[in-house]
Amino acid sequence: MSRLSVEMLAADTADPITSAGHAQLGIAVLVGIAVLVLLITKTKLHAFLSLTIGSLVLGAVAGAPLDKVITSFSGGLGSTVAGVGVLIALGAILGKLLADSGGADQIVDTILAKASDRTMPWAMVLIAGIIGLPLFFEVGMVLMIPVVLLVAKRGNYSLMRIGIPALAGLSVMHGLVPPHPGPLAAIDAVHADLGITLALGVLIAVPTAIIAGPVFSRVADRWVRVTPPDGLVPTRPSEELERRPGFGVTVATVLLPVVLMLIKALVDIVVDDPENHVQRVADVIGAPLIALLAAVIVGMFTLGRAAGFTRDRISSTVEHSLAPIAGMLLIVAAGGGFKQTLIDIGVGKMIMDISESWNVSALLLAWLIAVAIRLATGSATVATISAAGLMTPLAADMSSTHVALLVLAIGAGSLFFSHVNDAGFWLVKEYFGMSVGQTVRTWSVMETVISVVALAFVLLLSLVI
Repeated sequence: MSRLSVEMLAADTADPITSAGHAQLGIAVLVGIAVLVLLITKTKLHAFLSLTIGSLVLGAVAGAPLDKVITSFSGGLGSTVAGVGVLIALGAILGKLLADSGGADQIVDTILAKASDRTMPWAMVLIAGIIGLPLFFEVGMVLMIPVVLLVAKRGNYSLMRIGIPALAGLSVMHGLVPPHPGPLAAIDAVHADLGITLALGVLIAVPTAIIAGPVFSRVADRWVRVTPPDGLVPTRPSEELERRPGFGVTVATVLLPVVLMLIKALVDIVVDDPENHVQRVADVIGAPLIALLAAVIVGMFTLGRAAGFTRDRISSTVEHSLAPIAGMLLIVAAGGGFKQTLIDIGVGKMIMDISESWNVSALLLAWLIAVAIRLATGSATVATISAAGLMTPLAADMSSTHVALLVLAIGAGSLFFSHVNDAGFWLVKEYFGMSVGQTVRTWSVMETVISVVALAFVLLLSLVI
């Protein structure tokens, strides 16, 4: 992720727009977040409007001039769109190409054809991890749920043994691995290196998905026994296609941006000379914008053309991929405005002053803040953005690897215990035909396992790197 503009960096370190004391700032933060939570949970107001109003309330309670608060919010909103918006759009285009061309189905069918009864849960977490890399969580779930239900029904498998690994693979990618919106927004907020965050995120995501998926599914299967509900298997996107792209080329297309960004991170570590031509080339091709743009362009041929799409069909696919993410972009952007307001009223400095006397790890503190906001709002994205804004000052004195771990700690906290205020909770409940109690004992506990296990790996890595 490229850093913010010089102007916004200057704004991050500028003098606070209020001279309020720590007590007043603390009250302002609590009131601002409380208003945000109430607007989202009680009045069902859209998160974009809730974040906007919450930012204004935050500034007003802190005693800052409202014109300055508006400027801070607008500046943070704009810089977030500039840093994250294009990447989210490119990720959405790649995901839509993957789904519509039948590439996602090709990955699923190929892996399932080679899986035995004993390895089926492991195959499901692998499929979900690969598909979940470029796709938003909800899109990945819509793609995976039909597969889960079909496999469970045709193979007479327990729905929990098949479904939990698939959900774990998708959720881990959503919370820990860019280019998903939450991790991208956190990277942008604390100025983390995307390549390092991606590498460490994948390193943590793999064992976390295994523990929360195939391993935990054994426990979930003993707690809850449900059968796949009839009539809930949607039509798979590729059923209407005469042909679809091959398995190898599809996986290569999905992994292309990851490989390019990891090459950049590796060259930066090994060469470590900004004037070196190899490093300069790696910095260009490994820049998130170029990496994702390259994958999209390649995908138009390896996915779209391979499925027999005409130019008009590819153009239509790209167009239809952007409309659903408008709301997500606005939420992420408003979250950036909320973050900048927190910084500019002096909350960041307050946290630095107070935390000097604490014996709590910054990584643990970031996780706890994200957990609190996640439990209150039900939104992983809102939790990630808000926690990242509060932790921005503490990141200034950290090494690049620890800033990346800070992002992952926030991402882990944002997944903690999904419950009735989270749309994903109801999506899982209805698709799997479970009661609220059964959904809590399976989905909610699985999310908590992911959160706690990922935090444990983050803390372990912080001791050795």
